[in-house]
Amino acid sequence: MIAVPDVFARSTVEREGEPGAAWLAELPGIVDELLGRWGCVPDGEVMHGGVGVVVPVRRRGEGAAVLKVSFPHPGNVHEPDAFAVWGGHGAVRLHARDDENFAMLLERVHTSTLAEVEDVDEVVTVAARINHRLAVPAPPGPPRLPRLREQADAWEEQLRKDAEELTHTMSPYVVDAAAATVRELGRVQADSLVHGDLHARNILRADREPWLAVDPKGRVGDPAYDAGTLLKSRALTLLEAPDLRKAAHRILDIFSEVAELDRARVQRWSQLHAVQAAFWARRYGFRVARGGPRLDRLTDFADHLAELLAERA
Repeated sequence: MIAVPDVFARSTVEREGEPGAAWLAELPGIVDELLGRWGCVPDGEVMHGGVGVVVPVRRRGEGAAVLKVSFPHPGNVHEPDAFAVWGGHGAVRLHARDDENFAMLLERVHTSTLAEVEDVDEVVTVAARINHRLAVPAPPGPPRLPRLREQADAWEEQLRKDAEELTHTMSPYVVDAAAATVRELGRVQADSLVHGDLHARNILRADREPWLAVDPKGRVGDPAYDAGTLLKSRALTLLEAPDLRKAAHRILDIFSEVAELDRARVQRWSQLHAVQAAFWARRYGFRVARGGPRLDRLTDFADHLAELLAERA
């Protein structure tokens, strides 16, 4: 049986409590059963992300793959559906799935990610190309993939609640601009399948193609939505930029041109993401900073970015 990485086990219990501990106890048996069913043998150390383990395997007569098993959570439900629609175009291939166990057998790619590339223009260009390839018409179902527009009411309510309850430095027009994006773009969106969490760490080097996407949320909506996800993920790089306005607008310029998206929509979605991130930081912190001076710096950065993007949004 596999050994569950200690770091993953601790974080799962901290986040999920007793249900997480119960799932961890069952996880080695789940992996063993799937290995046998899908004709696989382990082929390397067990890896993990935030919510699941990834076991490198070899399939009898089929070669290398990975077995991914995630903690049962609504946010993970439609990952295999997205992979099935894309069929390996811009994302890793899905070989087999077990929805009851939130498990998939996937194409194996390298562990190095787009986030390790130092050239910012290259990072944005690659992500935009992937975004463009993944933005395909959503299937009619079943299953019916969740629509981003169905989150609009919750987004607007949360913005209002955060603005009232949290102390922040953003001008009223900045929060108003984000709320306007929800009203004007959020409630009427394209029926395009989008990744839903397209940042540089979710784009990995591969052999079949130079880069392939992993870990999709499988949502349907405006392809410009994921520009904001990418921009947020560049925060640590943008913090060091001598001119934040110039650096941020260059990212949006490149992304919109390469992904063939309307530049204004890209900026408005990105501004909404920045405001949401600024409020989220005040409530929960960030993965890379839960408190202290570093969180304060990142929170101030999110406020500043939201202000800059509201200027022309």
